Amino acid sequence: MEIQGRTILVLGGYGLVGMAVCRELIPRRPQRLIVSSLLEDEARKAVQRLRDEFPESDVELIPAWGNVFVRAAMKDMPRREVLKSPKYRHWVFEDVLGELNETIVQESFLAQLVMGTSEYAPGIVPDAIIDCINTATALAYQDIYTSAAEVLDIYDRATQLWAMGKEKPAEQNGEYVDAVERLLASIYVPQLVRHVQILHEAMRRAGTRAYIKVGTSGTGGMGLNIPYTHGEEKPSRVLLSKTAMAGAHTLLLFLMARTPGGPVVKEVKPTAAITWKQIGYGPIQKRGRPFPLYDCPPDEGIRLEEGQEFVLENIPAGREVGGLLESVFIDTGENGYFSLAEYTALTALGQMEAVTPEDIAVTVVRELEGVNTGRDVINALDGAVLGPSYRAGVLRQRAIALAQRLEAEHGVDSVAFEILGPPKLSKLLYEAYMLKRVRGTVSAVAQSDPQALSDELAALVREDARLRQALLSIGIPILMPDGRTLLAANRRRPEHRWERYRWQVTPETIERWAESEWVDLRVQNMARWVERMQRLLDEAAAVPPPDFDSSSRYDRPMFDPATWTFEDRINIGEIAAWIFSNEEGGRRMKE
Repeated sequence: MEIQGRTILVLGGYGLVGMAVCRELIPRRPQRLIVSSLLEDEARKAVQRLRDEFPESDVELIPAWGNVFVRAAMKDMPRREVLKSPKYRHWVFEDVLGELNETIVQESFLAQLVMGTSEYAPGIVPDAIIDCINTATALAYQDIYTSAAEVLDIYDRATQLWAMGKEKPAEQNGEYVDAVERLLASIYVPQLVRHVQILHEAMRRAGTRAYIKVGTSGTGGMGLNIPYTHGEEKPSRVLLSKTAMAGAHTLLLFLMARTPGGPVVKEVKPTAAITWKQIGYGPIQKRGRPFPLYDCPPDEGIRLEEGQEFVLENIPAGREVGGLLESVFIDTGENGYFSLAEYTALTALGQMEAVTPEDIAVTVVRELEGVNTGRDVINALDGAVLGPSYRAGVLRQRAIALAQRLEAEHGVDSVAFEILGPPKLSKLLYEAYMLKRVRGTVSAVAQSDPQALSDELAALVREDARLRQALLSIGIPILMPDGRTLLAANRRRPEHRWERYRWQVTPETIERWAESEWVDLRVQNMARWVERMQRLLDEAAAVPPPDFDSSSRYDRPMFDPATWTFEDRINIGEIAAWIFSNEEGGRRMKE
């Protein structure tokens, strides 16, 4: 992509890599850079630093700040504050665990930045996004293990009271509920899935042309033998959770890259310690806070007695002596301050070693420009995965022919079992099958009156108990033409949404289930089928006869492979696939 004159959003722009990326972009003269960071102070400092470093540049620099994983209304709140509030916790559950809806997209701070509806850059839509946020760390370091331990501790204390025949205190109920809700809010995978869903939908709406992610391996390129932890077991569960999130994120981006209508998607994944931002002397800080100096002379030491219960917060150990811990430090950006010795150990040959943020930035910007650096993980996966094979394509016809012969031998039609899913596939297959039963050909359906089709399919359902039983047994009910009578069975093992959830009967819910999970015999659905068949015939008519064009230009999915003539008979599997490709936008990009 040509960078000059474009608008680029840099997420995590204050960080080590983000700043290096901005420095690499500015000489290429984009029209503007939106520099986003978590905190206002960070975003403003990043923009001011860039202005100071490039005083002659006419690139417009726009600071933006807030947490891109939550609603705009919560973007400036610390996570602990969000989780303390029942209202905000409910928003988190709704946004992360509920179905994606318009409110979730519109209220998302990330979506607002991408779609140009944020307060910082109203009406400005980025052409490209470079994401330098360490997403895996942001999610995994919420530490579900600590939250789970908190819930289990409360539960164990209640269990002990029950075992002694005592009731647990009333306040423990509220304590337990709060702890469980905090645990639910810490579950990683739904947060990552929703983050990617929102990002993709926002970029699709905004027409974003390119998205480049700076990812992580979670371990600085080391394996399960990584010796660096925060005091947990080795290897650390929290650290491996970060790696798991990093891997899951990559595969979600891999799917995003295979989705039509979206941007070009790439990921650069450093596998070494990223260093450094500055080297200096002064107060040592951790997460922006200095270390106060404490002392505990030998004659004031804690005496450890065997069998004692050691709880440090209950022991008056040591004392603050004033002043701050100061030393020489190497600032590694998001990873914090390292001492000289720590830096030496971490970057030693055979440990994490090192890569500079400038190395990463050069690679990222070259990939944005279209240069094949060989460092795009998505492209590497694309080249390494095993796709459809020629042999499987050849043998497919043999498998279909054998199954058709068995259908004839046993006098059955193999339509759908609702094991593959989704329910919509089973619904479409059975609707097409029933149309085949009453009309036989695509042309006949296309020329039919929707009311007549609705009446005939209803009669078929009434007369054919075997058909009804097959549908109801797999959990696909039948909505009769009146739109109010539902043929359904309580199978006592609910698998589908209409079976599992409590829902209120309204015109909207009826439409929802009829669209996705029920066979729908209403006239309006038959009209839709008539239109589908007409479109299919129009598409077939647009394909020239083989004596005019026998090239490989056309797919001809519903043509006789021997003669390349359109097969008018209803092939329910091919028609369902055609619907998924053309109506649902579900055609794969990689053949």
